[in-house]
Amino acid sequence: MTPRAEAWLRQARNDLEAAQVTAQAGFHAQACYLAGQAAEKALKAAIVATGSTPPHSHSLERLVTMLREQGISTEPLEGLHLKALTRMNSETRYPQGDEAPADLFDANDTAQALLTAEQVVQIAAAHLAG
Repeated sequence: MTPRAEAWLRQARNDLEAAQVTAQAGFHAQACYLAGQAAEKALKAAIVATGSTPPHSHSLERLVTMLREQGISTEPLEGLHLKALTRMNSETRYPQGDEAPADLFDANDTAQALLTAEQVVQIAAAHLAG
């Protein structure tokens, strides 16, 4: 693994830990956002490891497509709730009409976001170690 890819993976793990701590404190919108960031950075670590520059995109689906185009098997990522986690990137930060994100996300959302992010980070780490 290159030092640059390793840095992306370290930050993904750090964001995941921050999401877990934030979730325990009851800040669900923020925890969901950080979970999404962890997954995004883990996928970008795998892209960097191919020698490519990751796009300036928060779309997890787009990152998975880029990995597939680089010849990386993305099968382990196919069944994950990536679209929901991608949507959380903006929905957790900005009010929707007169509703604040803090009012829209709960412990169930957080649990799903954390589970998906943990799986993405594990899959990316295994690929990079491989």
